[in-house]
Amino acid sequence: MNAFDMPFSRVYACLVQKAEHKGRTRDEVDAVAAWLTGYAVERLRGMALDGTTYGAFIDSAPAWNPRAALITGRVCGIRVEDIADPRMKRLRQLDKLVDELARGWPMERILR
Repeated sequence: MNAFDMPFSRVYACLVQKAEHKGRTRDEVDAVAAWLTGYAVERLRGMALDGTTYGAFIDSAPAWNPRAALITGRVCGIRVEDIADPRMKRLRQLDKLVDELARGWPMERILR
């Protein structure tokens, strides 16, 4: 199964778990995801419950943040800024923001 076919609920749970394991909160994960995608937090949480795929979550984001282009660095050994596929780049941008959150970066720095 590729990442885009995975249920968003599964991915969301992993993102929250990664953050909480490092002392951050679900609310902070939601704030980062909402900033990046344009979803209202309530809609984001709803999509984590309604069977939405990760691909549909990415593809139907209401307003991808234009400052997402400032997200750089490595995720799974791949530089985010070098990813050519726009869908994969967006997926990895969210991963990168949650990684930064888990590393203890302040929200002001994460939200660029």
